[in-house]
Amino acid sequence: MRGTRGIFDERPSFGAGPPCRNGTGPSLLDDCRARRLSLGVEAAGGGRRHVQATGAGPMGAVDFEIFVDELATVSGQAILPFFRTALGVEDKSRGAVFDPVTAADRAAEQAMRALIRRTFPSHGVRGEEFPDEGIDADYVWVLDPIDGTKSFISGMPAWGTLIGLCRQGQPVYGMMHQPFIRERFTGDGQQARYRGPAGDRRLTVRHCGGLGEAVMMTTSPLLMEEDNRALYTQVEKRVRLPRYGGDCYAYCMLAAGHVDLVIETNLNDFDILPLTPIVQGAGGIVTNWEGGTDLTSGRVVASGDRRVHDEALSVLNRG
Repeated sequence: MRGTRGIFDERPSFGAGPPCRNGTGPSLLDDCRARRLSLGVEAAGGGRRHVQATGAGPMGAVDFEIFVDELATVSGQAILPFFRTALGVEDKSRGAVFDPVTAADRAAEQAMRALIRRTFPSHGVRGEEFPDEGIDADYVWVLDPIDGTKSFISGMPAWGTLIGLCRQGQPVYGMMHQPFIRERFTGDGQQARYRGPAGDRRLTVRHCGGLGEAVMMTTSPLLMEEDNRALYTQVEKRVRLPRYGGDCYAYCMLAAGHVDLVIETNLNDFDILPLTPIVQGAGGIVTNWEGGTDLTSGRVVASGDRRVHDEALSVLNRG
């Protein structure tokens, strides 16, 4: 959910520290294959549950992907019965910017949490709708059951379920799942893929020579504080085409090569950490407005071409 923050001041964050690997070194899935990485799979009642894959140890790359797919499937099964129905909407904002939550959000997160606890009891979980669990663990799942709840309650399909995995505080795998459209975008910082009605293919960002050629997206400038909105507007004046809305879909369209730049503020960690490995895996860049890797300010710039990124940062920092 975008538009209301404060989470970073209250809970440990996962965006700070060294950047996720991109372009050099093994990916998470490579670690599973080549280095026999165990993600701590334990059988109910104790003991190890050895799920073998070719060339892998206790949990292999194929098994990991199957598990994340299962998380996406159970969340989608919880959400879809509510979509485009007369469901109740609660406002979490307490008088601030409207921040809706529905029974679908809570049902989906509960379903994912239950599956993670059953399969990975040693892992932590950080989600939007329920308290943190074990977030000092080496592996922490970051969940946003419906990113784009305002679109969801409006009957628009520009929303998705975000599933991320952080290792020692750094995002190493992410998925965006849209169960209504049946699209899944995944990435591990080294590669990114799309699966859906259009087939199964690798995601790659596109080249763009500068802001004057760029398609830019943001959820809404109205969600920005006045000073941030003024800086954002200076970038918007320079791009070829600005577009509003999209939430998580904006980042996935950037990874797919349809959008060149995304600029946002007031993001919580569960809004952006699952998307970061997808953008980076497709060859894109994700930083804060100052160009650093610490995303805890909630001010994020994502782009598919370094030239666009640098030009946008230059404009944002002139003020």
